[in-house]
Amino acid sequence: MTKTVTLVVRRHYAFPPERVFDAWLDPALAGKFLFATPDGIMLKVEIDPRVGGTFLITERRGDRDDEHRGTYLEIDRPRRLVFSFGDDRAFDATTVTVDIVPAGDGCDLTLTHTGVEPQWESQTNAGWTGILEGLDATLR
Repeated sequence: MTKTVTLVVRRHYAFPPERVFDAWLDPALAGKFLFATPDGIMLKVEIDPRVGGTFLITERRGDRDDEHRGTYLEIDRPRRLVFSFGDDRAFDATTVTVDIVPAGDGCDLTLTHTGVEPQWESQTNAGWTGILEGLDATLR
């Protein structure tokens, strides 16, 4: 059995928790930050925002289409979102938990990704950091 790591990425947002939470489940907004890269072209954003519902986000990156998919395991607006996660290179699903708490002028978001294979740790951490930065830019 391969050992896995857990990644934790945090960010403060100057927006209410409801606005930050809702962006994760709104296809129009999610397509602007979730798994979006600066040079990619977003092809598909399908979100069924209910427990047991799934998402599929496909972005063209160069000559390859990257698919990111998962199933919503918990939706507790505006506090917590939990989903399984896999992509077209690593179909073994991992789990991502997004916790949002009110803080000062907005909210604090903590993203915890469990089950990450060690060889993907650095790339995954950088990816989530970029996604959380993109969320901030999308909400502005």
